[in-house]
Amino acid sequence: MAGRLAILACTGGLPVALAEAHPDAVIYTLKGVPSAVAERAEEFPIEKIGALFAAMKRAGVDRMVFAGALTRPALNPADLDADMMRLAPRLMAALPQGDDALLRFAIEAFEEQGVRVLGAHELLSELLAEPDLAIGPAPSKAQVSDIARGFDILRVTAPLDIGQGCAVAGGQCLGIETVQGTDALLAYVATTPERLKRGQKGVYVKAAKHGQDLRIDMPLIGPDTIAGIAGAGLAGIAVQAGQVMILDRATTLHAAEEAGIFVVSQSVE
Repeated sequence: MAGRLAILACTGGLPVALAEAHPDAVIYTLKGVPSAVAERAEEFPIEKIGALFAAMKRAGVDRMVFAGALTRPALNPADLDADMMRLAPRLMAALPQGDDALLRFAIEAFEEQGVRVLGAHELLSELLAEPDLAIGPAPSKAQVSDIARGFDILRVTAPLDIGQGCAVAGGQCLGIETVQGTDALLAYVATTPERLKRGQKGVYVKAAKHGQDLRIDMPLIGPDTIAGIAGAGLAGIAVQAGQVMILDRATTLHAAEEAGIFVVSQSVE
């Protein structure tokens, strides 16, 4: 008999989409991490990871998915249970190495419990940006060049584990996504003086980091991304085909068309 799917639900709209698509899934949240599905979930402090492991075993969970944005945990050493005490040295070693190392640690910790970690894209494949996606006006020649420049920038910064997006105008990098996220970057780009854009509206580019484990923290865009692009005065967004999810797809693409913003996808080596 097949076991149950668990959703570890964090911030954002992805946990909602997963919960709607998999109504029989058991949902867990972490204390201090807001989630839109919290009322349907059982909450655990991150220090009590052993209690979460035990709850998953009782529920017959054999598969799980991490969903939504998770900030780095603030741990109280006095509250650590035996399982977290056992994992703490590996967690402490992963923390200074960047998000990818931390996420790999999280995957390993749960898979050591016999739970297979799935990516949200494996459960909601219809949200993946398909090859040759083209919504809205066609990018100009200058914007095509800026898109290529953006993907080049993300390719170079990927080994540094910085972020998954950047804005480019007239070949000039206006900003790179960091821990503050996409919305913060686009708000910052909105403050850029026009003279620095070299007469171009510019583009936003989103891609997975090379070598990233897409089971956690897969790049995604949604209606808020389109609003941020419009507010930043950019012409559109280019995403990596098959490596970026479009949350609330119909609403997102309709908002882009209404705002005259292009959404295109591109395969990236």
